[in-house]
Amino acid sequence: MTNGTPGVPGGEPPHPSAEMLASATKGFDYLFANDIVGSREHFNSKDDPFHLMGAGVIAFLEAALGMETNQVTEASRCLALSETGTRKQMKAPKAKTHSRFPAGLEWDIINADAVVLLGLTHALSETYMGYLQCMYSLNNAHSKFTKLYKTVFPAGIDAEEKPPAPAEVAPSSSSTLQVPNGLQHKSSFSSLSSVSSTGSNATLPPAPPSPTQPAVTKSFFSRWLGSSAAAAASEPTLPLHHHQHHHIPDGPVEELIVSGTAFGYGLFNLVFSLLPKKVQSLVGFLGFQHDRKLALKALALSASKKDVHGVFAGLVLMTYHGVVLLLSGWQADEARIINQYKGIIDNVEERYPEGALWILNRAKILRMSCDAEGAIRVLQNGLKPERPHSFAQADMMLLFELAWTLLGQRRYQESADSFMKITELNTWSHATYYFLSAGCHFALGNLEKTQELLDAIPGLIHNKKVGGKDLPTEVFIKKKLAFYKEKQKRRCGDEAKFAEAIRINPAEELGIFWNTHARVSKEICKSHVADVLHLTPALTITSPTITALSSNSNSNPTLPTPASATAAMSSLSLSSKSSTASKTSPPSLSKSKSPLDLDTPDELAVRSLLLGICHRTLEEFDAARKFLLDAHGYQGQVKVNTWVGGVAMFELAVLELKEVEFLEKGGGKVDWMKAMKVADERLDVALSLSPNSVDLSSRLDSRISMLRDEMGIKREMLGGKA
Repeated sequence: MTNGTPGVPGGEPPHPSAEMLASATKGFDYLFANDIVGSREHFNSKDDPFHLMGAGVIAFLEAALGMETNQVTEASRCLALSETGTRKQMKAPKAKTHSRFPAGLEWDIINADAVVLLGLTHALSETYMGYLQCMYSLNNAHSKFTKLYKTVFPAGIDAEEKPPAPAEVAPSSSSTLQVPNGLQHKSSFSSLSSVSSTGSNATLPPAPPSPTQPAVTKSFFSRWLGSSAAAAASEPTLPLHHHQHHHIPDGPVEELIVSGTAFGYGLFNLVFSLLPKKVQSLVGFLGFQHDRKLALKALALSASKKDVHGVFAGLVLMTYHGVVLLLSGWQADEARIINQYKGIIDNVEERYPEGALWILNRAKILRMSCDAEGAIRVLQNGLKPERPHSFAQADMMLLFELAWTLLGQRRYQESADSFMKITELNTWSHATYYFLSAGCHFALGNLEKTQELLDAIPGLIHNKKVGGKDLPTEVFIKKKLAFYKEKQKRRCGDEAKFAEAIRINPAEELGIFWNTHARVSKEICKSHVADVLHLTPALTITSPTITALSSNSNSNPTLPTPASATAAMSSLSLSSKSSTASKTSPPSLSKSKSPLDLDTPDELAVRSLLLGICHRTLEEFDAARKFLLDAHGYQGQVKVNTWVGGVAMFELAVLELKEVEFLEKGGGKVDWMKAMKVADERLDVALSLSPNSVDLSSRLDSRISMLRDEMGIKREMLGGKA
């Protein structure tokens, strides 16, 4: 859906769908500028499939971003009407058009969009029937986008000639959105996944001309139902349409067709490629294939267009780059990712400077570039009450990012307030936000508030389940609360005040899953080390940072007391033994009759894991390796924190790569292939330690997949075998 007049450049009569498309585009302009009220009013003013789709998108975003169940019904209603309307248009007689594409192809695009969103809306119901309907819809849409891809890009995406820009639309100034060269389309969708995800150029021949539609890979549903899908079976077959030497400049409808096809096809490939391996095996059985490199090319092509699909493609790419930068742990070419990320944002933000989603991603770039304070300023400005328009669900995402960034900066009071404010904006897992806020108050030494928040959590945990299971973070939280209570009981304390038994900040512990400690300053990392340095039993691993912190503590007894020591409520002495302690044995606490702070393997494992991550950020790699190996060493002894072993091995894999990168920057001789071999072995162990029974195992599974992809890119850069 493209900005501009509906007519076709060059004096040709307007496309039959151009007027509806131009009007619907205006509604999306309101949405992207945060004016959700104006957008809804505009879409509700007409009942054609384009406008019904727009109304459905608004309701879907409200339902998905805010987990607002009352919007699910409205989204389903609008999207179902749009799907029905486009299906009628697909079967209706087609007027003659001056276009390089078959007449009416735009309706196939909108129909496929409606089917995808309708399927995802079914999934929001969190019922077994909803999930079944979702899989059915996705299978249907998968077939549709496969056919569209073959029609719109018969020789592959790279063979798509960049058409002359319509007179009313200026070409994109972002060079980062140009589609790379080198990939040729193969003759079937199933073969696309065999294109090397690491090779820079494929030499496969283009698909030969054919008067009929090539066979689509049979899926589980097609075998089960006897056709690819009931709805798809009633569609007219899309012919292969060769248009390699078109001379008619593209108008808005042509941009919709190109951008929409590339977006839908790329989105499917990318989403399936990011699923945990265990889930990929299931969707592979269902017939879904994926090729991440092709997905990114398709999305980049879509994002380079001015059509509405291009904006959504840009948003998908921003989200992908943000996730890789945050969770993969290491990137083969971080500067390239950040530059591409910036280019996409610049392209969209120029058109919609007030849009919350672009503000969010601008802040993420700053955070990933280690400018957390800059990110905080951007987010706070984006949340100012004097803004002309606001989109509550998008604001929630800004607030979520702000809360995590403040937590990473140890601005605990502001972070606690932000997490609690999120509970006013959406209904998703208030227990998680209370737990994080409680951790912030623990860090501030406010045990009374910590206890108050933790006491409220059992009443907040939803009975509603996802896929028949509790929310992963809530499973984690329930285990932690039981652990704290058991520890307090074991120590003969008042069980109603179990917060007294906490020694390691709950928010920082949960933050390990969000990789909070990887992109913070060295000073902040030193503060994290100081928080757990004096906990008993004494550390048996030392480092330059530990030695320096211990020495400072001895020479300056007026230093602030760590929150963990405040929580101890005991007569522990924070003064260390003589500063002449051995380099291989860090200074320890004075002997005391008080119970140990950390009296279980679970706590000792988490302390070592946190120290390992922080020392890696401090570039003290030897100590980091020792701490991470120590954390993994408790694997057979932990009872609650069974996730630590797998995460520790993942962090060790990241360490192997970061250490070589650090040495290379310093001019040292390095062996990347050896380092990646060791990292691969670490990841194998990590994967073996994260079965479904382990907390947040799917998150670790996805992180492992992303890191391996980055290693594949590095091998390509080195000219080695993937």
